[in-house]
Amino acid sequence: MKAADFGVISTTVAQQDDAERIAAMLLAEKLAACVQIMGINSRYVWQGETNHEPELLLLIKTRSVLFDAVIARIAAEHPYETPEIVATPFAAGFAGYFDWIAENTIGEVHIAEPSK
Repeated sequence: MKAADFGVISTTVAQQDDAERIAAMLLAEKLAACVQIMGINSRYVWQGETNHEPELLLLIKTRSVLFDAVIARIAAEHPYETPEIVATPFAAGFAGYFDWIAENTIGEVHIAEPSK
């Protein structure tokens, strides 16, 4: 395995219960090995207006092969109309940590395409 086989997905939510629900779902489904939740202050433009709001940032550690599945699950459960859900593969890191992520996540999953 190489570092790029693993990575982090980040998303933000406004409410603690949303953060806890998304984290619990991803861990229970073995789509993530770890979800860190931290308070942040966000400044952003939404519908032409600048906003300043407290949010919670979720840092989700997973396999890069699971990025699409994790993004799809978060999007399906996220309360925001247009949520931030971004994935970044790792460039380097401790091999033991990557082994731990591998042990605590499922293998590759295939996302079914929506029927047309």
